[in-house]
Amino acid sequence: MKNLINLTDQQLIALFNEGESYAMEILINRHKDRIFTSIYLFVKDKYLAEDIFQDLFIKIIETLKAGKYKEEDKFEKWAMRIGHNLCVDHFRKIKNKPTIRTSNGLDIFDVLQFEESNAEENIMKMESSEQIMKLVCKLPEEQREIIILRHFADLKFREISKILDCSVNTALGRMRYALFNLRKMIEKKQIAL
Repeated sequence: MKNLINLTDQQLIALFNEGESYAMEILINRHKDRIFTSIYLFVKDKYLAEDIFQDLFIKIIETLKAGKYKEEDKFEKWAMRIGHNLCVDHFRKIKNKPTIRTSNGLDIFDVLQFEESNAEENIMKMESSEQIMKLVCKLPEEQREIIILRHFADLKFREISKILDCSVNTALGRMRYALFNLRKMIEKKQIAL
């Protein structure tokens, strides 16, 4: 089993298609953290995120068994796109828009790694992060999604445009408006970053 962990996603998919079910387990374990967190940030409910995550892998298994998976796609990006679509489908069913809420101080903007700071700096960063998350919650849905996909999932705009089914220019425009609106709210509320 140790050697299987070193296999690429494509090799694991090929093994799964040959009937080796453990290959799917390795794929799930390899990508579950990023995919689950991305789903959770959209639905902001742990149990709902778990349900959607399970539905996601059922859909992936069905697609792989039907031979409909295109190998030029990167597995994780493809899975995240399916997860996003399942979240959108859920909210369409209940006719409710998703919002993002702070989860135990999780900061989606914490992309850069900093040297260890003292307790006072950590508290200040956490408070700023919480304030920014509250502001992100106030953004229109399209702008919220683009912030999550770019700053949390660390996706490129080309990948985001595929997930959101829009052009790269549209994704860039949404990001521009999202950042403009965030800056405006930060200035209005006089939040120190």
